[in-house]
Amino acid sequence: MPREIAILDALVPTLLLAFMVSVILSWAMDWLFSSIELYQYVWYRSLFRFATFICMFSLLGLLIY
Repeated sequence: MPREIAILDALVPTLLLAFMVSVILSWAMDWLFSSIELYQYVWYRSLFRFATFICMFSLLGLLIY
């Protein structure tokens, strides 16, 4: 996969697209975990959200590169 993608004649790093996909997946997972009430078993909700986002972003970054 190329390192940059041209969007409207502007070179955008592919990690930016991976970041945006990770944000969308994180929001969807947050909605899912809230609806099944998984957060009542989590000690710090914010830390859990951040950790899952970092894991998703790192996984997508490793898949790209």
